[in-house]
Amino acid sequence: MRVMGIDPGLTRTGYGVIETNGGIMRALDVGTARAPQGQPPSVQLMNLCLTLERVMEKHEPEAVAIERLFFNSNARTAIRVGQASGVALLACAEVGVPVYEYTPTEVKQAVVGVGNATKEQVTYMVRTILRLEQDLDSADAADALALAICHGNAARFRAAVKEAEATQ
Repeated sequence: MRVMGIDPGLTRTGYGVIETNGGIMRALDVGTARAPQGQPPSVQLMNLCLTLERVMEKHEPEAVAIERLFFNSNARTAIRVGQASGVALLACAEVGVPVYEYTPTEVKQAVVGVGNATKEQVTYMVRTILRLEQDLDSADAADALALAICHGNAARFRAAVKEAEATQ
């Protein structure tokens, strides 16, 4: 199964594509879409949409995992992240890829084993699970890969439950 993770943000959006085969996962692509400086938000969001669509068209993921929005005390930040998240959802709809949302706690539990893991712990486990030797270019890219890993594990678990129910 091919899964793309997206960690949305207006100025930086992390993305990562993994392939799962049983319990083995490997990274196919990872990066950070950076908004052009000095451009209005509409142009930044358009560029984000185009970048995500290009990555999806290149790798043809079967699913996209995206961080479920949570309340942020900074209203301006929450609005900007909400806009980027909406554009990411639109890009998925345009390409026709189903979207699954996970909270940061769910992702940390799936990747590290505890819901209150630090960013450093998440990055370390992402690199370990995917056997990555190189450093990731941003915490956003690490979070995107963590989202993809989370969904890969969840999908494998759901498939195992479905198979077990079918044999009963």
